[in-house]
Amino acid sequence: MIPSKEAQPATQRRPGDLSLRAIFLIPAVVAVLSLTGLVGALLDEGAWDLLASALLAVPVAVTIWALVARRT
Repeated sequence: MIPSKEAQPATQRRPGDLSLRAIFLIPAVVAVLSLTGLVGALLDEGAWDLLASALLAVPVAVTIWALVARRT
């Protein structure tokens, strides 16, 4: 049997499919920022505490943004 030209291989991506990079980029960035905030909180007082607080607020802000964006 000769395969038809209309048949698509199973490995061909469909429009709308996301790559692994597109799927995991934002969670990886949030993880790195969180880890930096946790390590920064352990290092020193003063400016590091302010930086750590800001970096640890990123996951909270991203979660709130995602929940709001999902409802609209």
